[in-house]
Amino acid sequence: MRYTVGLIVFAFIIGACSSVKFVVLEKPEGSIYIAAQTEPSIAIDPNNNQHIIAGAILDEFYESFDGGKSWDAQNVKSTYGVYGDPVMMFDTKSKIYYFHLASYIETTHLDRIVCQTKEPASLDLNTPSSFNNGTFPTPNGTKVQDKQWTVVNQETNEIYMTWTQFDAYNSKSKEDSSFIMFSKSNDQSLTWSEPLRISKHGGDCIDDDNTVEGAVPAVGPNGEIYVTWTGPMGLVFQKSLDGGSTWMESEIVLQEQFGGWTLEVPGIYRANGLPILKCDLSNGPNQGDLYLNWCDQMGGEDNTDSWIMKSTDGGVTWSDRIRVNQDDSNKHQFFTWMTIDQSSGYLYFVYYDRRNYDDTQTDVYLSASRDGGKTFVDTKISEKPFIPSAEMFFGDYLNIDAVDGQIRPIWPSMKDKKIKLHVALISEKGLKK
Repeated sequence: MRYTVGLIVFAFIIGACSSVKFVVLEKPEGSIYIAAQTEPSIAIDPNNNQHIIAGAILDEFYESFDGGKSWDAQNVKSTYGVYGDPVMMFDTKSKIYYFHLASYIETTHLDRIVCQTKEPASLDLNTPSSFNNGTFPTPNGTKVQDKQWTVVNQETNEIYMTWTQFDAYNSKSKEDSSFIMFSKSNDQSLTWSEPLRISKHGGDCIDDDNTVEGAVPAVGPNGEIYVTWTGPMGLVFQKSLDGGSTWMESEIVLQEQFGGWTLEVPGIYRANGLPILKCDLSNGPNQGDLYLNWCDQMGGEDNTDSWIMKSTDGGVTWSDRIRVNQDDSNKHQFFTWMTIDQSSGYLYFVYYDRRNYDDTQTDVYLSASRDGGKTFVDTKISEKPFIPSAEMFFGDYLNIDAVDGQIRPIWPSMKDKKIKLHVALISEKGLKK
């Protein structure tokens, strides 16, 4: 029998719609945070799509070896503290990465982004595979390092990470600013390059619309590094053509984000519309194309939508905005996230959706585009709606990954102020066309 780390999480398989099924993950026994199982991150092993990992705040880690039907769970530990914003990733050699915020008692709270790694546990061994204590880019005194996202270069196995640095978090002083930072590792996170500021224009430190935030990196087919984020100038774009050593003199403004990135959605504690950037690395007709996904309220404060923009020339020019959700309800679609199945170039989006209701009842939808964002097909993947509580923190985003036709959206739901984490088990073959 394979060694089990922590609590075994039994998967309750429930029919949601047509061929879509999902499982409900039981949180580790050590999870006591009231908003545990929110802000999830999920990743599928690129070399084995039956091997899946997931994380959720503050310190939860889940692992499945059967495509998501059953899961093991544990609380991740580090002397630097594990304090939320988990980002899960595999590299090209199937090594597991768990990025998170820190709470190091010997220094300043949130002063570094920590990366903990472990080798995948063998199905044939009775020995554990444990996370190391973690590494990190050099901290910058008492400055707060927040909300990282990462990507791996498929050719070199280099890891690129971008995040927001606050001079002083939640400060209202005009002397304090926020900036976007970049660091990379070329040795599977043993060491990191010195953090480099890549945003010419900063923001305030209030953690609101005028703060620069949501920096997501993507890698092009020739090793280009692309980054987008949002802030007082709206959605912006940066790129490096030399592995992150140098960048454009200034970020390029792409699009206004109507309503800002801190959106108001009834019944939701807060509803960020932070952007997501992905690049098509498939051998399909859209290889090299960039897709920027975000939410905003261009249609009015009662009508949040999920959008994309597309670039076919490395970010030099971009399409007009394209609406992802295909309803005509003028209701709220929010907490969007996207992925690309690099085996096909197909785009998949997951988001909360209220198209079917006149109140705060909320479904979960998946949209698929198989033609590079020209058309979309929506599928409801939740079994029944849930009603959130505006008094309870519910995270800022959902997550999704897809490898070789296996699609795994992950999302929290809420009932009576209790949160449950779901993973859908979806096959491209079973989706509506």
